[in-house]
Amino acid sequence: MPTFRSNLESIVFLRRVAVTSVSRIVRGACAGLASTSLAFAGASEAAPSASASVVSGPSLGAELGLWSVLPFLGVLLSIAILPLFAHHWWEKNRNRALVSFGFAVPVAAYLLLAHGAHGGHVLLEKLHEYVSFVVLLASLFVITGGIYIRGSLSGTPLVNTAILAIGGALASFIGTTGASMLLLRPLLRANESRQKKTHIVIFFIFVVSNCGGLLTPLGDPPLYLGFLKGVPFGWTFGLWKEWLVVNVALLAIFNVWDQRALNQEEKRRPGAQLERVMQHEPLRIDGLLNFVWLLGIVGVIYASGEGLGTGGEPWPIGTPEAAMLGFCAVAWFTTRAENRSLNKFSWGPIQEVAILFAGIFVTMAPALLILNSWGQGERVVFGAEFEASQPWQYFWLSGGLSSFLDNAPTYLTFTATAAGKFGVPANEQFLSTFLAQGDGAALLLAAISCGSVFMGANTYIGNGPNFMVKAIAEENGVRMPSFFGYMAYSCLILLPLFGVITWLFFTGDDVLNVSARA
Repeated sequence: MPTFRSNLESIVFLRRVAVTSVSRIVRGACAGLASTSLAFAGASEAAPSASASVVSGPSLGAELGLWSVLPFLGVLLSIAILPLFAHHWWEKNRNRALVSFGFAVPVAAYLLLAHGAHGGHVLLEKLHEYVSFVVLLASLFVITGGIYIRGSLSGTPLVNTAILAIGGALASFIGTTGASMLLLRPLLRANESRQKKTHIVIFFIFVVSNCGGLLTPLGDPPLYLGFLKGVPFGWTFGLWKEWLVVNVALLAIFNVWDQRALNQEEKRRPGAQLERVMQHEPLRIDGLLNFVWLLGIVGVIYASGEGLGTGGEPWPIGTPEAAMLGFCAVAWFTTRAENRSLNKFSWGPIQEVAILFAGIFVTMAPALLILNSWGQGERVVFGAEFEASQPWQYFWLSGGLSSFLDNAPTYLTFTATAAGKFGVPANEQFLSTFLAQGDGAALLLAAISCGSVFMGANTYIGNGPNFMVKAIAEENGVRMPSFFGYMAYSCLILLPLFGVITWLFFTGDDVLNVSARA
């Protein structure tokens, strides 16, 4: 009877998600736009929306006051501070929703009342973006939740490093979100007997949820958006040196850190901790059919963007989301409930992400519009014009803003701005024309791509899977740092590493002169 009730509740949940998706997709169709985050979740809409955002966004972004960014900062500060000072109150989804919608509703009202149809247009775009984001995460969450690895992996530094390395490689081919959802639970189970494991999850976010996804357009939303706008599918393979330096360095640092943590545990706790973590049963994977549904999600992402089955045209709005929900439902009903039970599956993490990101997606709209307008030279920010011209500047600007804003529209803004410096208008397939301008243009695009992907690891909200990984880890008993606590790790580890990347790859001649010589 409990199993029947569980299945009934899940049917109701999936039905609600489907109904919500369809209704918002219809409104998104009326708006005629989709956000760039659909590069992953609604790939068919990303190409038209990208150019539309560049064309229509700046006029509103030039009018908005900087004060309109305050609700977004309020959401970020709430996520950072409330778990520290009101932990039990914050644990309830109802209270998270009060905070999330408490900041989002005034922003929505202001855009509608003060800017009319244009403001409504932006809101519809954000609502559609949000639904697509949640549909993708929920689908991957359900599918990977049905894959159970029986037995146990040894939670030794070497094995943990190997899991992170495998995840970093997979991230470029099944996406950072797919790789994160697939490997997180086995990693947590392998280290169940260890006391100190916060650093394991943090490095998992660094490598698997972010930096590993640089090599193909399937790895991260900004790169897929670039593919849709004219970047050849194999072009990002040319960034293998940057990918290798960052990920090898992170894996080396992690291995040393993890070994030291295990050694300290050996001294403090009775018994041999290394022998304890090495105790394991033979491995066996249950729910192998879910790998088919996982590849189905990846196939939807690729096919919808390529226009497979529609003569090269983007799939109709809502079709990718419906397909992903279909794979999600099939995975649920073809997987034994025992697999999810053994994985300690619950809806808690996806509910938390859905609630908090509802507020984030709405409140970040003014910030993105202002950024877009500033990048196009239509306004100043704190009295300063946008004057970036060097690769290192684009690397840090795109990366720094991607740490807090959606990295896909941030990528779009800076690629459009960089193309403008070469006289290339930001229309359909403009990045193909941009790359044809020579080595200088390619270097700028490489800097923007690396910044948008790598620096998504700087905060919990820098990339979609980050917060999801945090929520799942906490549900499994791992004590994760606060918003600012996590940033302390990223500042200590990632920022110096990104400084090395800057020195190795993004310093040199003026890009315009390089292209002129080429």
